[in-house]
Amino acid sequence: MTEKFVGPRTDLAVEAREMFIERNPDKKEELDGIIIKEYQEEDVKLTRVKIDEEGSERVGKSAGHYITIESQKLRDLDYKFEKKIATILGAEIERLIKMHDIHPDANCLIVGLGNDYVTPDALGPQALKKAYITQHLFKLQPETVEKGFRPVSAFTPGVMGLTGIETSDLIFGAVKETKPDFIIVIDALAARSVDRVNTTVQLSDTGIHPGSGVGNDRKEVSEKTLEVPVFSIGIPTVVDAVTITADTIDYILKHFGREMREGDQASKALTPVGMTFGERVELTDKDLPDDESKEKYLGVVGSLSEDEKRQLIREVLSPIGHNLMVTPKEVDDVIDHMSKLVASGINQGLHSHIKQENVRDFLN
Repeated sequence: MTEKFVGPRTDLAVEAREMFIERNPDKKEELDGIIIKEYQEEDVKLTRVKIDEEGSERVGKSAGHYITIESQKLRDLDYKFEKKIATILGAEIERLIKMHDIHPDANCLIVGLGNDYVTPDALGPQALKKAYITQHLFKLQPETVEKGFRPVSAFTPGVMGLTGIETSDLIFGAVKETKPDFIIVIDALAARSVDRVNTTVQLSDTGIHPGSGVGNDRKEVSEKTLEVPVFSIGIPTVVDAVTITADTIDYILKHFGREMREGDQASKALTPVGMTFGERVELTDKDLPDDESKEKYLGVVGSLSEDEKRQLIREVLSPIGHNLMVTPKEVDDVIDHMSKLVASGINQGLHSHIKQENVRDFLN
């Protein structure tokens, strides 16, 4: 991929960095401790963020590496394209494994978080069903295992509402008994932007808080608590009403801003209202009008900062129980496709024998 630095929000760590800049516009030099690199190839954007201890204090994110693979084309649910993304994910997993000096024969435990009975939350359990598990072969039939495979076991702890047991406690128990050298945790996420739903694959080595995306924060599952490296993989599959409303306000302002800028163009005048000729309209931050125009169009709401706007919407919706979690109507197909993508990426990242050309042979 060709390296270049750009500024859009592509990762939770990037969001934290931008929020810091927005609140401290004159203190950008204080962002020492954060390294951001972005790579672009056609429709795929890969962002790597490294945060050290100093950067962690500044943005409120755990120190470590955050990786986001992003493409709007993921919403097309195209197997050929997903295969490409899975290969990128596999390469990033392999890269993290090497960064943590994990041996090629090291034992891995994959944990699939989520509720298999709730479709948008079933990413983890569904991905485990498709991952290539080998631990039993190493124990019972080691002579049948070819070179290029490592011992891999899998575990689905369920959710507290079904088991009555803290999810983290079940994971700690499984780790204590199986003693893996490192852990991969898969979970569905709640998006902070409508554009990110089902369009990004997020990877980090900072662990995870089960249930935190929907406000049910549990015990941390990380290297600090388990004493072995913990890599987390997540895909945003839901978004809350606060985010949808806030983003819609932004889209309205961007639409007004673009109309103000392009309204007098001859080509625009000849285009029927609402006609896009089949092209997806891309509204960006460059389309936002100035502060005076924002207030003119939307009054007090238009003059609010991003944080103030979200806080106001939350204060309105939460007391009346309307801050709903929303998922696209095609979520069944989405989870089927995304779970295969994640499983394919993990299989390639863990087993050197599995490549892009033969990855389908090892999907369960």
